[in-house]
Amino acid sequence: MRVETNWKLVRRNRRLANFLFFFSMAVLVGGFIIANSQLMNPSAEMDDLSLLVALILPWVVLPVGFISTLVSVRMTNLWIRKPRPEDVIREGLKGINKRSVLYNYYHFPARHVLITPLGVFAMITRYQDGYFVVEGDRWKTPGGALRWLMRLFRRDDVGNPTEEALDAAAHVKKLLSSTAPDIQVQPLIIFISPRVRVDIQDPTVPVLFADSKRDPNLRDYMRDYARRQAPQENSDTKAKKKAKSGKPSVPPSDNGVISPEELAETLDRITLRSGH
Repeated sequence: MRVETNWKLVRRNRRLANFLFFFSMAVLVGGFIIANSQLMNPSAEMDDLSLLVALILPWVVLPVGFISTLVSVRMTNLWIRKPRPEDVIREGLKGINKRSVLYNYYHFPARHVLITPLGVFAMITRYQDGYFVVEGDRWKTPGGALRWLMRLFRRDDVGNPTEEALDAAAHVKKLLSSTAPDIQVQPLIIFISPRVRVDIQDPTVPVLFADSKRDPNLRDYMRDYARRQAPQENSDTKAKKKAKSGKPSVPPSDNGVISPEELAETLDRITLRSGH
C-alpha cells in the first residue's frame, strides 16, 4: 500500500500548537502579574494612567489567554496527541491489497482517504477517550454538568462524527466525479484511543476502533468488505472472459473492481493544483 501524508501541514500545525501553548502561558502569567502588581508592591505610588491600565488590561489580557489556551489544547489534541491517526490507520490496514493508496490530511474534510481496487473510503477520526453512545446518526455523551465542563476545557467534545463522515464522503465523491462519476465513497468513523468506550446501536455510518483487539475494528471491517466484494469481482472476471470467447454474458455491475491507480492519479492532480 502506498501512503501519502501531508507532512508539510502536519509540521506546520505542530509548530503552531507549540507556539500557542507558550503564548497562552505567557499571556496568563503576564496578566496575573499585572493584575496583582499593586498587591506585590503596596508601597509603590501609581498615577492615574498606571491605575487605569492596571484595572483595564487584565480584562483584555486574560480572555485572550483563555481563548488561546483552548485553541492550543485543540491543536495539540489534533496534531501532537498520541497515538497518531495516520500511524494506527496504517497499522490497521496491514495486509490490504498492495495497489491501495492512503492519503492523510490532503482532502479535507476527509482527513484520510483510502482507495482500493474494491472501493473508496473517506475516513474521519476521533481521539477522545471517554464514553459515548451512537444511535443511528445521533451521538450522546452521558454525564452531568461537571463532565460537560471538563470536556469544554479539554476541547474533546465528540461532536457529530456521522454528519462529518457523510460530508467527507460527499467531498471525495465530488473530487473523483470527473474520473468515476458513479463511484460510491464509503464513509467511516474511526476511534483512535484504546481507552474509548462507544455503545454502538445501528449506526448510519460504520463506527470502528483502530485497535485490532477490539470489535468492531478497522482491520476486520476491511477483510469482511473484501470478502463481500469477492463474488462480484469473480463474476466480473468471468464476464470478461466470456466476452473475449464470444459467449453471451451478463454485463458487469457498477460496483465491480475499480482502478485505484486511475483514481489516485486524479487525487494527485488535485493535490498538486491546490499547492499541497
